[in-house]
Amino acid sequence: MPGPPDTVAPLPPHLPLDSYYEGERDRRRFLGHIFDRTARHYDRISGFLSLGTGEWYRGFALRQAGLEPGSRVLDVATGTGLLARASARLGCPVVGLDPSAGMLSCFKERSLVRLTRGIAERLPFRDGAFDFLTMGYALRHVNDLRSTFVEYRRVIRPGGRILILDFSRPRNAAGYGMARVFMQMLVPLASRLFAGGREAELLMRYCWDTVDQCVPVARVTAALETAGFTGLRVTTWAGVFVEYAASR
Repeated sequence: MPGPPDTVAPLPPHLPLDSYYEGERDRRRFLGHIFDRTARHYDRISGFLSLGTGEWYRGFALRQAGLEPGSRVLDVATGTGLLARASARLGCPVVGLDPSAGMLSCFKERSLVRLTRGIAERLPFRDGAFDFLTMGYALRHVNDLRSTFVEYRRVIRPGGRILILDFSRPRNAAGYGMARVFMQMLVPLASRLFAGGREAELLMRYCWDTVDQCVPVARVTAALETAGFTGLRVTTWAGVFVEYAASR
């Protein structure tokens, strides 16, 4: 199966953020704590970030990526289920996977999705188990893009598809300045005042820092192609929201 050799160094999605954690073990501990503690506010925080367009957009992006009714879907880093529920409403059986027990405990409409705990880098599923794989705004939380994408390809059947929604650092100065004001200042402030207090604010400040220090889109696409994905389509919205759609 195509994939990077064992001697290739890991490709993290962003530079280390030493002000939040020290080393990989501490990073996972930090993420587990912050997501568990903010889980019950997460849908509201997401609403701030998407300016209320999230539900419409998720359905649109899934259809554009070729999701068809009846497709077996794996939603990685499912969180409270925003993207998983959108797939289920399109008539698909969905499995939602997330490392955060707090997030899974706040999952709404559980009857629509089968839930399990796990991480993107080591998926607890057999080869070719799914027709379609999704991930919504969590790619910056894996520890290695290359090994993650090899796992994604492994659990998708030949001809299956993936859709990854994430953020990217705006390339021009005006777009960067607007994104920084919105994501570093306005969304954290709204999260603190209306959706969870200081820890919700910390989560969104961390979110911006991961975006600010993330690898370029071209490096993500190269890692997808190295893992064996083809027909790659990249769509960017407002300079900061990005879709990666591809086939096995």
